[in-house]
Amino acid sequence: MNPLLSVQSLNAFYGRAHILFDVSFEVAQGEVIALMGRNGAGKSTTMKAIMGLLAHKSGSVTFMGDEISAWPAHRIARKGLGYVPEDRRVFGDLTVMENLDTGRQAPREGAPLWTPEKLFRVFPNLGEMRDRRASRMSGGEQQMLTVARTLMGNPRVVLLDEPSEGVAPVIVEQMAEMILELKREGVSIVLSEQNLHFAERVSDRVYVLEKGQIRHTGTMNELAHDEAARRDYLGV
Repeated sequence: MNPLLSVQSLNAFYGRAHILFDVSFEVAQGEVIALMGRNGAGKSTTMKAIMGLLAHKSGSVTFMGDEISAWPAHRIARKGLGYVPEDRRVFGDLTVMENLDTGRQAPREGAPLWTPEKLFRVFPNLGEMRDRRASRMSGGEQQMLTVARTLMGNPRVVLLDEPSEGVAPVIVEQMAEMILELKREGVSIVLSEQNLHFAERVSDRVYVLEKGQIRHTGTMNELAHDEAARRDYLGV
C-alpha cells in the first residue's frame, strides 16, 4: 500500500542556519507516527516545512500521490493535510461554534466527515461551551478547539504539534482518546511529542530527532523498552 504522506530528504533553513538534515519518513492510512526529541530537535520545523510554511527548504513531500513541496500552505490544507500548531491559534473574539465554522471544508472522499455535534462527542468540554468566546477558555480548552477546528476540514492526515504540552491531565486524556478515535476513522497522524507515556499510548511507530537529524526509528513499543535510546535521545 502506498503511503498517504511521504517525506524524503527534507532539509530546512532559518536564514543561514541549517535546521533539518535529510529527514525522511512515511505515514500509512490510519497510522500514528510520533516525532520525538528534546526541545530544539527539529520536530516543529519538520511540520512547518511539510505544511509549506518555510520559505527555505529542499527535498520531496508527497501527499496522496502529489508532490506538494512547492505548494503554498492554503493549497496543501485544501488537499486534506491538516495542521494543529503548538501555539493554539484560535480567534479570541469568536465563539466556539464560530471558530469551528472558520475551519469548515466540503466533504472529502476517503476521509471521515466531521460535524460540530460529532466533535462534541469527542470533546465534551467544547459542547458545554459552544457559545463561549475563545478568549475566555483555558489553554487546554483552546488546544482542543484548535484540533476540532482543523478536523472541520475533514483531513486525511493531521500534523499535531505538542498536543499534551502545558495542559491539564484531564485534557491530555481527552487528547489521547481523540487521536485513537481518529485512528479508528482511518485518519493518519504525525504527532510531535515529548511526553513518552502519551506517545506510547497512541503511536504505532516513532522517529527520534536530534539536532535536525533522525537518530532512531522503530515501533513505539521498542523505544519504550529501550532504556539506552530513551536516555540518549530523550533524556528519560
